[in-house]
Amino acid sequence: MSDIKEVLCSLAENNKETLNNIADYIHANPELGCEEIKASAYLRQLLKNEGFTVEDVLKDQFPTAFKASYGNGDINIGFLAEYDALPEIGHGCGHNLIAAMSTTAAIVCGKALRDKITVHLFGCPAEETIGSKVMMSEAGIFDELTAALICHPGSDTTFGGTSYATHPLQITFKGKPAHVADPDYHGINALDALVDFYTQLTELAKTFTEPYILGRIITEGGTAPNIIPDRAVMKATIRSLSTIYLEEAMLPKIKGLAKRISDNHGTEVDLRHYEPLFKNMINHKKLEAYTRDNFSSLGIKDIKVFPDDYADGSTDVGNISHVVPTIQPEIKIGDEISAHTPEFAVAADSAYGKEMALKAVKGVCMTVADIVEKGL
Repeated sequence: MSDIKEVLCSLAENNKETLNNIADYIHANPELGCEEIKASAYLRQLLKNEGFTVEDVLKDQFPTAFKASYGNGDINIGFLAEYDALPEIGHGCGHNLIAAMSTTAAIVCGKALRDKITVHLFGCPAEETIGSKVMMSEAGIFDELTAALICHPGSDTTFGGTSYATHPLQITFKGKPAHVADPDYHGINALDALVDFYTQLTELAKTFTEPYILGRIITEGGTAPNIIPDRAVMKATIRSLSTIYLEEAMLPKIKGLAKRISDNHGTEVDLRHYEPLFKNMINHKKLEAYTRDNFSSLGIKDIKVFPDDYADGSTDVGNISHVVPTIQPEIKIGDEISAHTPEFAVAADSAYGKEMALKAVKGVCMTVADIVEKGL
């Protein structure tokens, strides 16, 4: 291990209490997306006390978002902090540990490498819902970065893989109401159009040539059985491993099908993108190699490496990865736990979870040293 890596690991160890305090405070005060008032204020004050310059980011859209910066080097390193919780479960995705790892890593790297790097800690609200990183990426907030790093808690320590690009689409067919027994005025049945669309969409999906996920529910289908439905609504999550394939191949065909069916039934159709587009994750190969080697050197065992086309979810971190070199490995915090469960929330508050989070801090800080010494 190089001298600078030893310094970073020593500083990380000295900041163990900082990491634990962050993790404990946010875990004990779970807040939903865009409501993370306590978490945001806690992190802002901590970083100010450490000498960081803290500023608002997209305040009108995300009042709990922020950017904290330290150092004066030419290499710009970004750590991503998430801190929103889940309804009822609390921190069943371990965002308390993400905030703790990213904030502690930013402090450590800032102290050790301030003449070589400028470190930025980005407070990123609402990952579980509307995904602040989508709009932050579109606003160019990450454009200056040399690299962006985030480590996610999990049931295994993993690298590689990707995430699904996802386009949430609401399809609304609009007809005309009528009493079902009216002999003269029959109305226009919006539900018939939607059911036809639902059925034909299943057949259309068979023509897609790349891996996809198509989740659908009908949320409105009429008000009473004796009234012809004049409005029928379906919400769909349309996903692909490629943002380009999703946006340029799948969606035009799906929207075209909806329009044709609407015309055939004499209805109107409205298509609305009801949540932000999460792009597929592109894990940067060299960053991954640095971090995987660093994790191994710290004694982290049973590291899994997924193939490039492996995905089991979606994340707004993917949007950042289309802008700057980015990684999001996972660090094991417990055995046989699944995200978004009460058991995961318990693991996110465990001594073992925080012990592994500290190792992850050391590993990603060592990766920053690799960037400084060897580049990307």
